[in-house]
Formats: sequence, C-alpha cells, structure tokens
Amino acid sequence: MKIAMIGTGYVGLVSGVCFSDFGHDVICVDKDPAKIAKLQAGEVPIYEPGLDQLMAKSMAAGRLSFTLDLAAAVAGAEAIFIAVGTPTRRGDGHADLRYVMAAAEEIGAALTGYAVIVTKSTVPVGTNRKVAEAVVKTAGATPFDVASNPEFLREGAAIDDFMRPDRVVVGVESARARKVMQEIYRPLSLREFPVVYTNLESAEMIKYAANAFLATKITFINEIAALCERVGADVKAVSKGIGMDGRIGAKFLHAGPGYGGSCFPKDTKALARIGQDHAVPMQITETVIKVNEEVKRRMIEKIEDACDGHLRDKTIAILGVTFKPNTDDMRDAPSLTIVPALVGAGARVRVVDPEGHREGEALLPGVKWIEDAYGAAQGADLLVLLTEWNEFRALDLPKLARKMARPRLVDLRNVYDRDEVLAAGFETYTGVGR
Repeated sequence: MKIAMIGTGYVGLVSGVCFSDFGHDVICVDKDPAKIAKLQAGEVPIYEPGLDQLMAKSMAAGRLSFTLDLAAAVAGAEAIFIAVGTPTRRGDGHADLRYVMAAAEEIGAALTGYAVIVTKSTVPVGTNRKVAEAVVKTAGATPFDVASNPEFLREGAAIDDFMRPDRVVVGVESARARKVMQEIYRPLSLREFPVVYTNLESAEMIKYAANAFLATKITFINEIAALCERVGADVKAVSKGIGMDGRIGAKFLHAGPGYGGSCFPKDTKALARIGQDHAVPMQITETVIKVNEEVKRRMIEKIEDACDGHLRDKTIAILGVTFKPNTDDMRDAPSLTIVPALVGAGARVRVVDPEGHREGEALLPGVKWIEDAYGAAQGADLLVLLTEWNEFRALDLPKLARKMARPRLVDLRNVYDRDEVLAAGFETYTGVGR
C-alpha cells in the first residue's frame, strides 16, 4: 500500500520506518528542511536502538522516502497518518491540537481520491470527528474516512513494540476504512498479534486510560516507598511481593524519582482536563500528577540530606539525565526538576549521560558535562544515580570510592545493594524506599 506519514518526530519516524519494513511504500513528510535533509541522507535525528539499520534497509529497498512536499506525498496515498506533536497547551493543561488540525486541512486540500486519514498522534476524545470536519473544509466532495490508531511505543524498545505489540488499537466506523486498516496491519494479523477494532471515541480513550493507569502504578509504588523508609520496610521486596499477584503484575512497580517522558506527563494532564470538561473529575489521575511532582522534590531532599544538609559548594556527580535509559529524550525528565535545584542551591554539578548531551546541554545550564562516571566522580562529594543506563549498572565501586573526596552514593533507581556499596569503601548509601 502507499502510505503518507505526516510528521517525522518520534512516533511518525518509527511508525513510517516499521510500516515500510512491512512492505508498504511510505513517504514521510515534515516542515523542517534541516530534518528532512538529514533523513534523506540516511541520518536518524533521534536515538532509538535499531532504528538506523531498519531505516537504511527500507531506503535501500526503495520503500521509504522523505519530503517537504505534503501534497506530493498525499496524492494517491491509500492511508495518510497524522503523527504530529500534541504538547500540553500552556495555561490550561489541554492537549494542543493546532498541529493536528493544520495537518488535517492540508491533507484535505491535497486529496486526489479516497483515502483513510489516520490519527496516530495522542488526541483527546472527540478529536477524530473534528479532524473529519477540518478535512471537509478543504477536501470538498473528495471521499475519505477517518480512523484512530493510537501508538503504544516505549522509547528504547519502540521497534520491538511495533513489530511484536501487545495489541493494535484501531477506531473505525466504515467497512471500507476497516478493510484498509486490516491490509496495513496484515503482517501482524498473520502472526496472530491482536488487533482491537472499536469506534473512534473508544480508541482515543484507550490511549489515555492506558497511560494514566501506568502512571498510577509508578506513583503508587513511589508513595509506598516513602512509607517504607519510615517503617523499616524495603520497597524492592514489597514490589516483588505484590507484583507476583497476577492481578497486579510486576511491571511499573520500580520505585524511583518519578515518571517523565513524552507521554505520561502530558497525557495525565490532558485526561484530567477532559474529565473536568465533562463534569467527571478524574480524581485519581489528578492526585497522580500532584504526587509525582512531590516525589521529585523528595529526591532533592534526599540529595541534600546526603550532603550533610546543605548543597552550597558541594561537587555532585549525576549519572544519567534522560527520562529513561536507551533514549535521548529529555521531555519532562526528573532531572529537569532535580538538577536545576542543585545548581540553584550552589552545588557544582557534573553530568554523565550516554545520549543526553545533545538535548540536555540547553536544558541544564550551569552543569559540566563529563565523558564517564569515573571522570565525574573525581574529587566529588556525592554521586547520584538518576537514570539506570546499563553502563551505570556494573560500576567499579571501589575505584569510584577512591576517586571521590567523600564517597557517598544516592541511588535513585535502587540499582545497587547497600552492603555491597559500603563494603566497596563508600561512607553512605541512600536508596529509595529502603
């Protein structure tokens, strides 16, 4: 099939590359000339394991191309995916739909025949019907259908998530549109991965409900962790104990510095606003948002306590600043709250991150970027493990202790064992919920 992918951000690029690997002919569109030039040259503008090889393979096969010309991409396409950003709108917490609606109007003007216009972006309930209205304004009598196809990609594991999904969700309301979507996802259906067909509103709601539930699990275990610290329990043991219950499950029960990233923060806020607009307050979700911010502030207090109660003139080495490992994404990362607070309190902050420098340099002014953990630890008063990259999971602890002025570790991901750290020569070890 011929597919046009409008937007080459994280979702659009990963989806476009994977669809082309299915055998479809995919043209990806963006308004940024510099980005398109890089993509045409085979350069991937984001860090996602395996994406560069898969993109090169499809480009070499002639199934994947990139353009600034939306009209050319849309002409003759059987499916047109909208995968533009929907950031939180300033002031009210709603998802900002201006890019989605602008894309819809441009698509309508460029339609040359029947196509299914598929919203891949995360959008509030009711948006796909608004997309249809926007397309009609410029498409005239040209026939089309709309579909909702939310993404469920984990950064750092997006290729595997796309190729081996837990489920694919498709909201459609015509037999013709459903047939097109079935053909697009035929490679997954043949391998018996589940494809769930619903109406438009249900598909839109599934995305928000899923992310809000996962954010709730993270926030729940972080609250339990705070209580564990007061009563003498170990949150790792608690997580294991409750996660073995099949009704609960072990995933997303790892205590830490709070959730971040491109989805959970904006989607929980958007769901809370949707509830308020329809007079059905999402009280659990609203509390999750509030508690998540409190968790980040509690991490700052942990770091301050580990530095004898004051941060001024202390040298602190931070390991990892992206919101999770295996991505360069800094959006709403806990580091964006924690690190500026340390700098503002007068600490000298050194940062190490395998992929975070490109985005993080502008977002974290006043820090010094170091190549590796051992260089960052030299003469430091405190070491803070903030993002659990693999290279931070097996550090030479005695070597680190010898390099530091005051060998103290704040492990915000509970990677290390307290006794092991102390035996390696560290003065103190501080975890989360332990």
